[in-house]
Amino acid sequence: QVQLVESGGGLVQAGGSLRLSCAASGRTFGSYVMGWFRQAPGKEREFVAAIRWTGGNTGYADSVKGRFTVSRDIAKNTVYLQMNSLKPEDTAVYYCAARQTSTYYGGIYYRGSQYDDWGQGTQVTVSS
Repeated sequence: QVQLVESGGGLVQAGGSLRLSCAASGRTFGSYVMGWFRQAPGKEREFVAAIRWTGGNTGYADSVKGRFTVSRDIAKNTVYLQMNSLKPEDTAVYYCAARQTSTYYGGIYYRGSQYDDWGQGTQVTVSS
């Protein structure tokens, strides 16, 4: 069973930075896509970024392009989300998600319904 544990959230001023971590266990993740999503109060969950475990292909939401970077450390089975130039509208609970994929599909997944496993989330609050 896949287990995902997020950490690194907190309170930061606008313009600041945070790095979220997602420690993954329970599988060999070579054929996985790992995603980051967020949900603000009263809003629907939205895609933030994703990365293919093998190959490192990435994808980002337009709202975070140029500010956020997703990466993974294969040796540590950990996925990261480096968030720079944070804005108050980035305030949300951030979730890590995992989806096993196949070698026939070389892309990433952008919808939450496409992911099978989720972490418990970590709160990010950006003050103005």
